[in-house]
Amino acid sequence: MVVVPLSQPRKDDESPLPAPKEDSLNVTRIAAGAALIAGGVLFLTGSRRAGVLAATSGTALALLDQQSTVRSWWQKLPRYIDDVQRLLADVQGAVDDVAVKRERLRKVFVKQ
Repeated sequence: MVVVPLSQPRKDDESPLPAPKEDSLNVTRIAAGAALIAGGVLFLTGSRRAGVLAATSGTALALLDQQSTVRSWWQKLPRYIDDVQRLLADVQGAVDDVAVKRERLRKVFVKQ
């Protein structure tokens, strides 16, 4: 049995390029997974340099396969960095407050 897609009229706001086909056999994903597994095995068997090299190449292949995800993470990264900086400033303020209160308590107890 063969399934034939029915064509739909294109709207004006849609792009004229067709959506990329999702292949059942994605060679890039398989190669990335195999390189990551091989890197892990090599690392565990004592070949650390070869394991790190294989794992790095597998990671690079996985990143090439997931370009849209990496691009969205890259665009969100400055917001996360700002949030972390704000959190660190809040923590620094709290530590400074505790230090001031500790110093006041020390002065009270030293006088007595």
